[in-house]
Amino acid sequence: MSFSPWIEIDPQAMQHNLGVARAHVGSARVMAVIKANAYGHGIEMAVTALQDADSFAVARVEEGLALRRMEQSKSILVLGGANDREELAAAAAAGLELVVHHPFQLDLLKNQSLPGPVAVWLKVDSGMNRLGVAPGQARDLLRELQSLASVSSVSGCLTHLANADDLGDDFTRQQLGCFRNALSSVTLPLSIANSAGILGWPETHADWVRPGIMLYGASPFATPVEALRPAMTFCSRLVSVKKVRAGETVGYGRTWQAPRDSLVGVVAAGYADGYPREMPAGTPLLVNGHVAPLAGRVSMDTLMVDLGDQPQARPGDQVVLWGRGLPAENIAAAAQTIPYTLFCGIGTRVRRKVSG
Repeated sequence: MSFSPWIEIDPQAMQHNLGVARAHVGSARVMAVIKANAYGHGIEMAVTALQDADSFAVARVEEGLALRRMEQSKSILVLGGANDREELAAAAAAGLELVVHHPFQLDLLKNQSLPGPVAVWLKVDSGMNRLGVAPGQARDLLRELQSLASVSSVSGCLTHLANADDLGDDFTRQQLGCFRNALSSVTLPLSIANSAGILGWPETHADWVRPGIMLYGASPFATPVEALRPAMTFCSRLVSVKKVRAGETVGYGRTWQAPRDSLVGVVAAGYADGYPREMPAGTPLLVNGHVAPLAGRVSMDTLMVDLGDQPQARPGDQVVLWGRGLPAENIAAAAQTIPYTLFCGIGTRVRRKVSG
């Protein structure tokens, strides 16, 4: 038995969640976003589990090149595009599609001899004010892109939603209006919806959707979405169980005081493994399937849990930090963060297993 923490990845949950996305968007095609090592889940597993997606998307050329070595048949879109001549040449050689979000990327395409022409998407900034060309430039830049010998096709136009996770904010509709007005005479495929758009804003579905976090079973909203299944369960084991008297303190800073004579379990997981140090005392964990609260500060390699209601607990017993039975959304909220940061923050020494 290993006492090191591990994550269990459930590919069937990913397949299910992709089906949830398709059920929401009708005939729209689905571009599965598997950037950042599939949000910490492992890109190899995601590629296999999400083969029913119409295409894949990553953030950077380097990610796209690694993905192309695993996946030969599907189109792969690099959402950040190419940033210099070397990236552009490598992307063209690998058959990656590239987002153009700034005029300098148009200049790269104009002034470089490539192994072959590339397919591109034009990104329009509809209000996120991150990446994307100004709406007023969109049609002129499209015409330029379509005229270049280095561009095999303009596959579509996309934008990104800034606040779709807030269903009470009308800014998403403002962005939608801005984007559609900028491209009112354009007949290319459009892509607007992220996970929040897919689940909460049907008017954003357009021709292509780009699900990300929902594929991994977490909600883009503040509360869980019942239809989604968690694809990651973060687990470890108790390595110690000891008696603590009422009034004694536990952990660094002596921030937690035993309210009664109790048992405290030490779990082999800490912030070096990806369990945030900011997690407050009282955050729930599952010990042998039963809720037990975090006791004291999280350490680098361990955390403590109040076993006062589980006198039968012993070293070796399994602990779930988030996942099945313990939504990542709830754990993230306790640390005042989001599930994305939990998933992407898993440490390199954490083992991975396939479940399901």
